[in-house]
Amino acid sequence: MNVIVANELQNQLSDLDIDVIKSISGVYDVNEIVEMFKSFFYSKMILDVTSLKNYSDFKTYEILAKGLDPEKIIFLLPEGSSLCTPSFLSRLISYGIYNFTTNVNGINYLIKKSNTLRDVEHIIKMVNVQSSIETAAAVTKVPSTKNTKLNSNVIGVKDITDGAGATTFIYMLKKELALSLGQENVLAIEINKNDFVLFNDRRMISINNNDLDKALHNNSSASVILVDLNDYESTSFCSEVIYLIEPSTVKLNKLVRKNSSIFSTLSNKKVILNKSLLMNNDVFDFENEAGIKIFYNMPPVDERKRSAYIPDFLTKLGILDKPVDSSSNKIFGLFRR
Repeated sequence: MNVIVANELQNQLSDLDIDVIKSISGVYDVNEIVEMFKSFFYSKMILDVTSLKNYSDFKTYEILAKGLDPEKIIFLLPEGSSLCTPSFLSRLISYGIYNFTTNVNGINYLIKKSNTLRDVEHIIKMVNVQSSIETAAAVTKVPSTKNTKLNSNVIGVKDITDGAGATTFIYMLKKELALSLGQENVLAIEINKNDFVLFNDRRMISINNNDLDKALHNNSSASVILVDLNDYESTSFCSEVIYLIEPSTVKLNKLVRKNSSIFSTLSNKKVILNKSLLMNNDVFDFENEAGIKIFYNMPPVDERKRSAYIPDFLTKLGILDKPVDSSSNKIFGLFRR
């Protein structure tokens, strides 16, 4: 039986289909949690970290790891927060905390199979590499991409509607391309966010906009570089830019209210309907109403499995010669879905 301690992320936890022996909600001092559960028998504790006072303080996790068994705790972190960074996570790892995620899929996986140090040690290496890069940058001037042509095929991806799925979409593209081109020939970069670290993949890196030129040049040997643009405005360094729209009524109405002329700016651009439930005739109607051409209509895809839609999209984009066999349903490691 499992225990749930929830607060701000309680809505996510409501989707969990697990046996629960005890569930509490609110904000607690870490010592209260330790006292409450140190003699309580449970299989796993799913801990929404926002339920901890001072949850951004390392000391909180040090006390928790000493008072309870960290192997039995699954830490649910707020997506995109300062906690989802290599430096913060590496500190948690130093306390013996290896099980953390930002979503229900990660929780379900960790309930079945806990992480070991080997599963998360790449995060520590990322911190060491970043430190080395920063030291080198202090004495080395990196040439700017504005004046230098890159050999890599750089594909930018940008959400147009809120939460259109660029992060997961890039992960699926990267995973498929790595099967065809090789792991070292594909790199994914996200700018000004830190969600990639939770995919547990050393070829998916998070940077701030000031380090973009350096990251591109340091990885210029990669055949394909996928870039999650987020709020980064310039796209001049990209070979192609893909714009994602989730065509739900709520998302579209919110988009148009924010910018009534948005679709005119997307004319002649590669627009993808992502997580789309629209049929072909619906897409045709959408194109007529919006006044734009849709490059691809991508249905909801399970990122834990290979899907024929991803290689088909990459083929249409001109990166793959032909779709690869998608019969494999192998579930990859934690966050690799």
